Amino acid sequence: MAAIQPHFRIRTNPPGWLRRLAAVAVVAAVALGGIAQAANNSVQGAKKDDGYDTDAPTAILIEARTGSILFEKNADELRAPSSMMKLMTVEVVFDALTRGEIKLTDEFKISEHAWRKGGAPSGGSTMFAAIHSRVSIDNLLHGAVIQSGNDSCIALAEGLSTTEAAFAERMTKRARELGLVRSTFANSNGLPDPGNRMTVRELAMLARHIILTYPEFYKLFGEREFTWNKIRQFNRNPLLTMLEGADGLKTGFTKEGGYGLVGSAVQNGLRLIVVVNGVEAADERAQEAKKLLEWGFRNFEARTLFAENQTIGYARVFGGESRSVKLTSPEPVKVMVQRNGNDKLLARIVYTGPVRAPVAAGQKVGLLKVWRGGNIALETPLYAAEAIPTGTMTRRAVDGASELMIGLFRAGVEKL
Repeated sequence: MAAIQPHFRIRTNPPGWLRRLAAVAVVAAVALGGIAQAANNSVQGAKKDDGYDTDAPTAILIEARTGSILFEKNADELRAPSSMMKLMTVEVVFDALTRGEIKLTDEFKISEHAWRKGGAPSGGSTMFAAIHSRVSIDNLLHGAVIQSGNDSCIALAEGLSTTEAAFAERMTKRARELGLVRSTFANSNGLPDPGNRMTVRELAMLARHIILTYPEFYKLFGEREFTWNKIRQFNRNPLLTMLEGADGLKTGFTKEGGYGLVGSAVQNGLRLIVVVNGVEAADERAQEAKKLLEWGFRNFEARTLFAENQTIGYARVFGGESRSVKLTSPEPVKVMVQRNGNDKLLARIVYTGPVRAPVAAGQKVGLLKVWRGGNIALETPLYAAEAIPTGTMTRRAVDGASELMIGLFRAGVEKL
């Protein structure tokens, strides 16, 4: 079946547009494909106009609650994530703790491999855990997050999966579960390896997931220092002392990847997440991240597009008592727009259809995608607002004939 993609334009300033928007979303199925494709071409060809730029080769700025994207630059370019990749390591540990697979008080051994590759002899960032000592998972997490300890990460990996290679496979599997479709991992700590690759978009997605899913564990990222083996080390995240409300997350550096930073801060109840990577100097990394966050806080505010459970549009139904089903979101749909601006948004309902009956109330049907200029600003799932039972034999036959004609029509257009 073809993808059916209703689309409509939104201007953020008119006060009465919210009530009228749903009605505009009902578009004839035959004409829909061409209209949606034209809209897609328009979006892909649009020039980026965010009113801001950064010297960082790759960067993204998102709002944490909705995932709304405020700025992006080369956001899907795969690069070495360096120590920022440790966010994936600790997420796997957080998940295992949440599911009861392990406890914070459990202890893992510091193997010779962990000590030589990631400990004091390695010359890299380390917790300075003693060889063959046993360290609690709680302390290993402190070492990994605050001190960026490579030995901490290897010990966690070996403790959970026996070998670091096996843990890297687990990281990749977990990443796919979280929707990180491009990230790959070859070790637990981001030390140079061609198998370690992430985009700033997926790093931001990962950071958002950690913040929203593990609020108690997230507090660890804001701790300023940690002492282990009588060695006191300070949190390597410079934003913690540079920006009001900053409380996370991770820095990274390798010669291959350059300097990178995943940061987050809250001001006036608004949380933003920034990721920069490929920067040439540590000071520049901190300044670019700080400037992006400050720009976001200064220039954006949340705007409600649809209220909770408001009808957003319709999806065509095949073989049901009704030929369409209302689509809603159980939560208010909000997008970040520039204050006192006149942002032009393009919104499209995207689903594979027609949807086959029976349709259950609350069934996920598709997505609402919103563009600001040439950039995706928001993606949120849409659900059936009502149940649509299977229709009569006559209705199913009529729908079948209709779909056959539409299929022939589409085939003819493609040949042209």
